[in-house]
Amino acid sequence: MTTNSPTTGRPRAFDIETVLDRAAEVFWQRGYEGASLSALTTAMGINRPSLYVAFGSKQELFKRAFTRYNDAKVATARAALDQPTAYASIEAFLRTSADGLTAADHPPGCLSIQGGLACAPENAPISEALAAGRAATETALRERLSRAAADGDLPDGVDPHALARFVMALSEGHAVHAAAGASHADLHASIDVAMRALHIPPPQASPPPTTTPTAHP
Repeated sequence: MTTNSPTTGRPRAFDIETVLDRAAEVFWQRGYEGASLSALTTAMGINRPSLYVAFGSKQELFKRAFTRYNDAKVATARAALDQPTAYASIEAFLRTSADGLTAADHPPGCLSIQGGLACAPENAPISEALAAGRAATETALRERLSRAAADGDLPDGVDPHALARFVMALSEGHAVHAAAGASHADLHASIDVAMRALHIPPPQASPPPTTTPTAHP
């Protein structure tokens, strides 16, 4: 249940990006519904009136924290996908994702999965925001693979939309496993299997330069 914002409060005396990052970690660890206002304000270093003045409600706080998180995630995904081949793009996407899911500077897993796959009806906007965030990442992947198909970089008969969904499903599954304790090495081992299973020719190494034998008298 959301609470309306009070009309009065102290002037803001905190860095908005810092408190959003701290709130994101609480939501990440506890999920939206499990994150109490006490846990949020303690982590953010602000009181409840300041929270309501700055963000209006717990839902709006979550949406802003998630938007900041997801913008960075989508940017990272697009950078990983900027590879010369479809094979290299998929591998970079999966390995970059695995690195992020197991990084030591934030909770394991992914906020877009752990934030609230299932919520009470009154919190449906939270689940919808998370789904939209995951869809944005999948769209970036689908666009890259569609370009690959148009360039002849995917084998005949490979549907770029279905391939994008497959890669996303693997990445999202990794998020669940990382949250449950799977290690960096565990995730990369499963990526090794996935890359061998994909029927996409890996990028070919450039042949060594040929040299012309020198004639001797």
